[in-house]
Amino acid sequence: MKLLYQTVLSFVISSIGFHAIGQVDHWETVVYEDDNWKYLVPTVAVSDTWIDISFDDVTWTTSPGGFGMGDGDDNTVLAAGTLSVFQRIHFNITDLAAVESMVFDIDYDDGFVAYINGQEICRSEMFGTGIPPFDQTASGLHEAQIYQGLYPFQQVLDQTFVSTYLNGGDNILCVQTHNQSTGSSDISSRVWLTLGINNTSADYGPIPAWFIPPVDLSSSNLPIVVIETGGVSIPDEPKISATMGIIHNGEGLTNSITDPFNEFYGQIGIEVRGSSSGGFAMKSYGLETQGPSPEINYNVSLFDWPVDNDWILYAPYNDKALLRNVLTYKLGSEMGNYSPRTKMCEVIINGEYQGVYVFMERIKQSPGRVDIDELLPADDSGNELTGGYILKVDKTTGGDAVSWTSPYTCASPGTGPIEIILHEPKWDSLSTVQKNYIRNYFTDWEDALAGPDFADPTLGYAPYIDELSFIDFMLSNEISKNVDGYRISTFLYKERESDGGDLVAGPLWDFNLAWGNADYCEGGLTTGWELDFNSVCGGGGGLQNPFWWNRLLQDPNFAHATNCRWQELRQDILHTDSILYWIDTMAVFLDDAQQRNYTKWPILGVYLWPNNFVGATYAEEITYFKDWITQRMIWMDANMFGSCADLGFVEEQNEFLILPNPAGEYLTLQFLSAESGQFSITNLSGSTVLSGMFSGSSFDVRTTDLPSGFYVAQVTTAEGAIYQSKFIKR
Repeated sequence: MKLLYQTVLSFVISSIGFHAIGQVDHWETVVYEDDNWKYLVPTVAVSDTWIDISFDDVTWTTSPGGFGMGDGDDNTVLAAGTLSVFQRIHFNITDLAAVESMVFDIDYDDGFVAYINGQEICRSEMFGTGIPPFDQTASGLHEAQIYQGLYPFQQVLDQTFVSTYLNGGDNILCVQTHNQSTGSSDISSRVWLTLGINNTSADYGPIPAWFIPPVDLSSSNLPIVVIETGGVSIPDEPKISATMGIIHNGEGLTNSITDPFNEFYGQIGIEVRGSSSGGFAMKSYGLETQGPSPEINYNVSLFDWPVDNDWILYAPYNDKALLRNVLTYKLGSEMGNYSPRTKMCEVIINGEYQGVYVFMERIKQSPGRVDIDELLPADDSGNELTGGYILKVDKTTGGDAVSWTSPYTCASPGTGPIEIILHEPKWDSLSTVQKNYIRNYFTDWEDALAGPDFADPTLGYAPYIDELSFIDFMLSNEISKNVDGYRISTFLYKERESDGGDLVAGPLWDFNLAWGNADYCEGGLTTGWELDFNSVCGGGGGLQNPFWWNRLLQDPNFAHATNCRWQELRQDILHTDSILYWIDTMAVFLDDAQQRNYTKWPILGVYLWPNNFVGATYAEEITYFKDWITQRMIWMDANMFGSCADLGFVEEQNEFLILPNPAGEYLTLQFLSAESGQFSITNLSGSTVLSGMFSGSSFDVRTTDLPSGFYVAQVTTAEGAIYQSKFIKR
């Protein structure tokens, strides 16, 4: 059991906020969007007492909700330029003992905070705590959902809230909705309040046609993650303090909500994360394990992964197969490259079921993740200065600032800039010497790649990079036809000279719009190269593919090596049957959980940006996923770059084996019968890098000092027989 700072822990589930809703007999709605509300579009500060039941709102206007403009779904249309609208409505509870729980629903644009009887119940896209001022702008862009055929934001208020804050008789519901700017073309606030009744009485009204009762999770074959924030809504930033418990009885075993938290229990910091996904109803979260105080990060091993404190709860909301990121990282890891570890789970936050999530590692420098040396502020010279740096090409909407802009533009026909962001350490924490080193190293590589001698193994790009990592990264983006590939969420890292000194491509990140899940820029087609994105989605501006990838393929040896690597991977890791079998296995494994997920989020059969396919059932989504992959692999087999034979490789003969392949510190050359003679190892340019004599049926060759890449091993026996085969050095 993973504990933070406790040695003994004894508790019940309700101690961190899980409350079953199984006592509900039926649901009735007590507040509707088109009821008559008191509302105000404020132009000056409003007293904080406006959320209290006793506040005098006689000067406020009475009008039916919802309130807004621009979406064509408003009963009371607000004026253009409206920044915020405050609304109040009294509601009567006939029998408080009959109310088991409540559900607050709001369809909003762009942010809101809601209160019952002066108590905040939830907020979204609104920074800070307390009552926001009337002129505060929403922190993000959130589009109303119902008019698009989707579902509103929902907050479940359990029996603890009901018994603590609700009154028998008169109550007040208050909502303040804020726009992202006065220049926004729309604002929307449509509100409902629905009661879970624990008997057969009928004192209120019917539920809306779209209303979906909360899901009651009792057990799962997935780990159950329970998070309690004390009723505080989770903001975009900064992280707030919370408590997290994980129930995980082991692979293949059932996890019950009444089981103890046996995988983890302790304090965390948590915030909403995501750029384009930030407007989705189902939120992704970044979290860190903490203790004994929020200022201290606590390293812990979850699911037997390497210890760390930074984690992500990823919501596969618009990936209705639920598996695209998980599959990508699985394949990346099997190819021999670090990829974030993942665990499918089901999540409860503040007593409310949230659906199927992917618990995963955040990309960072760490021995168990990106295994490069930590760059310290004092590392201003020698080997220490040369690593490690983690860089990326990405959007800046997540708060990252551009570290430097490349002197080169994107791949032709693109004209946009190539903007480099230092992911770790943060750019502002680097010394001037460190900034100059990594920027100059990166630019020197680009200069060599763009230069006339770029294909020369000594004068060109090759001394700067781990070629195999670039090949694997490119193949991963191409098999998945990742529309974000190369131009967004593209990571690279720089090793110290003592570890090779190379610039390495990876880790893989953010493939939820890959594997046929994008209906723009030919992302849904199984044909064509994602490398040609700039031609497909050309024009000026940023967020285009850098020139690096197309230029690498102009080197015949790199193209041929890519072909060889593709052929090798297609034998097992990327074999179509292997991938489809894994998908089928996972679909069966997720069958119960996906039903709960799509009860919570009834989006099957509904278009979510940017779905290329909309299946009516989970089975249809899985079938599309598999069919797309099958056709993509067929196209890539027929159109792969280069020719493995043009590297001088011959088919491996049964009498001669190279183990392991890819090689690590050593490789073994093995014969079926005793032999003796001489061997040589050459690189792709034909230069001999190792040679010697041998005798016996097998012998080891130390390959520690060989750079990563493709090589040819040739053996000439004493009898004059010549054997030759290719291998990869990691």
